[in-house]
Amino acid sequence: SPRQGPGPAAERPDPSRLRPHVVLAQENTQIRDLQQENRELWVSLEEHQDALELIMSKYRKQMLQLLEGRKREETEPVLKVHQANSGEIESQIDRICEMGEVMRKAVQVDDEQFFKVQEKLAQLELENKELRELLLISKESFEVGREDLPD
Repeated sequence: SPRQGPGPAAERPDPSRLRPHVVLAQENTQIRDLQQENRELWVSLEEHQDALELIMSKYRKQMLQLLEGRKREETEPVLKVHQANSGEIESQIDRICEMGEVMRKAVQVDDEQFFKVQEKLAQLELENKELRELLLISKESFEVGREDLPD
C-alpha cells in the first residue's frame, strides 16, 4: 500500500483529538477563576456585614445617649427618625444576607458542575480507549483475512 511508515501527516497530532482537552483546560481555568472571585466576594460581603453591624450599634448607642439627655416630647420625632433609619438599615442587612446565600449556592453549583465535567471527560477517555482497541483488533483481523485470500 502507498502509506508505509510515518509521513508528515502522522507526525502532527489530530486536532479533533486535542480540541476537547483544550476546551476543558479553558473551562477548568474559568471555573477556578470564578471560584476565586466568589470567595473574594464572599469575604467582602462578610466585611460589609460586620461594618453595617458596627455602624448600627454605634448609631443605637448615640441615639440612646441623645434620648437620655432630652425630655419625652422633644425626643418623639427623633425616635421616629431613628426607628425609620434602623428599619431601613436592617432591611439592607437582610438583602446582603440573601445575596450571600445566593452566592454560596452559586459556588456550590459551580463545584458540582466542575466535577460533572471531569467525570464526563473520564468516561469519554475510557470509551475512546476501548473504541481504539476495538478498531485495532478489527484492523488486525482484516489484515489476517486478506493474507488468507489466494492471490
